[in-house]
Amino acid sequence: MSQASILIVDDDSRSLLALQELLQNVTQKVVLANSGEEALRCVLKEDFAAILLDVHMPGVDGFETARLIRERERSRHTPIIFLTGAHEDVHSVFRGYEAGAVDYIVKPLVPEILKSKLSVFVELYNKNAILIREIEERKRAEEHLRKSEENLRALAAHLQSVREEEWTRIAREIHDELGQSLTGLKMDLIWVANRLPRDQRVPAERMKSMFGLIDGTIQSVRKIASRLRPEVLDQLGLTAAIGWHAGDFRKRTGIRCKLSLPSDTLILDHERSTAAFRIFQELLTNVARHANATRIDVAMRVDAGALVLTVEDNGRGIAESEIKDSKSLGLLGMRERVLPFGGAIEIAGARDKGTKVRVCIPLGLK
Repeated sequence: MSQASILIVDDDSRSLLALQELLQNVTQKVVLANSGEEALRCVLKEDFAAILLDVHMPGVDGFETARLIRERERSRHTPIIFLTGAHEDVHSVFRGYEAGAVDYIVKPLVPEILKSKLSVFVELYNKNAILIREIEERKRAEEHLRKSEENLRALAAHLQSVREEEWTRIAREIHDELGQSLTGLKMDLIWVANRLPRDQRVPAERMKSMFGLIDGTIQSVRKIASRLRPEVLDQLGLTAAIGWHAGDFRKRTGIRCKLSLPSDTLILDHERSTAAFRIFQELLTNVARHANATRIDVAMRVDAGALVLTVEDNGRGIAESEIKDSKSLGLLGMRERVLPFGGAIEIAGARDKGTKVRVCIPLGLK
């Protein structure tokens, strides 16, 4: 914290020394200037808690010095107290206030009055210095927090990207390798079945059971691979993937789905398509788990350069406390998915009237 200083400006060296001696108890630092020009140089070098300024000085007088001090941004609000003789008229006093003075003290000085007034300005200066320091510390803390949040979001986005790549790789391996192995096993089983004697009833029934088991396993493999990373998303795009997942959701849960999707194929980059689809998956999962709904309405469109996805159900309705709950990781995860694109998610619910979620993802550059 900078030390509170008082600047004394007077062309009389005896007055300067007397005032310096008088003010030693008010502040530890007193700066002396014997002219207006020297006072201006002092103001350029440092800040002052207050300035005692003699009105009548050769060269640049007190009025002009005060005006020039006020023109400088850093000293614009520095308290200036004019020192003047008892013979000054009202017009001179008015000129002093007009130039920026906060007070007039008539010579000869009353030491107690002068020290009392300056003590107030020194205390204000010290408190202001403490406040400035606290503001700077808070700004540094906020900047550090902002950078930390940016780093965490960048890390989360990177981890999400890595996870999507890993899911895609696993889905392809399951679909290709395990699917091919099961298909080969089924073909071998067909070969064996074709060579069984017709009167072998028990082996034939066992073969039939094995065919059913293999077909069921193949279907399970396809479902698992599709849930990890649906091929339709990469091959046909987001619109087809939304329609496919809504149909699969309807089969699994019995909840009716009304779709309003664009007729034209949406051309989106890989990151936005993935983010929108994963959010849609999470929304339908929440409906199945918590909403007690019998119907959902899904709409997707491009509006004002942004992809807008709306999912509305007729369930119990999400409460405001649930929307703001920091433990709602699903909602938090959806919001984090749209942040890299400058997107937003709006959630509104009414008791027994359902929940409406609006997802907006700008289509501009990331």
